[in-house]
Amino acid sequence: MSAISPESFLKRSAVYRNLTGARFKEMAGSAIVAANNNGSDKATRSGLLDLSTLPRVGYRGGNAASFLETVDLPVPSKPNQFLQASGGELVLRLSPQEFWVLSALRDEGENIEALRRRQLPTSDCYSLYCQDSHAWLVMTGEHLPQTLAKVCGVDLSDEAFPVGAIAQTSVARINVIVVHHEVNNIPCFSLLCDSAAAEYLWDCLLDAMGEFGGEAVGIECLVQNLSGKN
Repeated sequence: MSAISPESFLKRSAVYRNLTGARFKEMAGSAIVAANNNGSDKATRSGLLDLSTLPRVGYRGGNAASFLETVDLPVPSKPNQFLQASGGELVLRLSPQEFWVLSALRDEGENIEALRRRQLPTSDCYSLYCQDSHAWLVMTGEHLPQTLAKVCGVDLSDEAFPVGAIAQTSVARINVIVVHHEVNNIPCFSLLCDSAAAEYLWDCLLDAMGEFGGEAVGIECLVQNLSGKN
């Protein structure tokens, strides 16, 4: 067991009690799982990790898109699409006037924290505090569509749901935002759900992954040589 644990920090994920036996890393003022209990790398086949404590921020309003452009972030042309910024952040467009920006994995959320300090337009643009309201779980590997098909009625195959797409749908009977992206060429589905339902969704996803040998993994399966304390 790592000397670093979620209990060492005030900021904790809603699923931290489910992460027993893991080795943790300090990131963004919290404990993130670096590797799972047996150290195996399941990310390319079927993995699940928790990034809920990494920073994110949202904006809504008629001037939200122009604000993002002024801070050099890309703006998707349509709702239910995302673009990746040069720093690695994911810019999600959830409606014509609503955007979320998810932290890059390497910078421990420094760019998001800087973005939060930027002055907003004087009218028709305001912040959305999606940090604590939503958990951020990430499924990885080659069996993503088959796995989610067990708990979601929407077709999430590569043909219907390519990289760059977002689905706002029901997974295991709860509302979830699903984002199809890649990290170091590993397929990923990021799932953003109400924090109160995070433990339930975590257990449902692990159960669905069982057929493919899926298990909880750590962030080092996606990004090697992370900076920070061990």
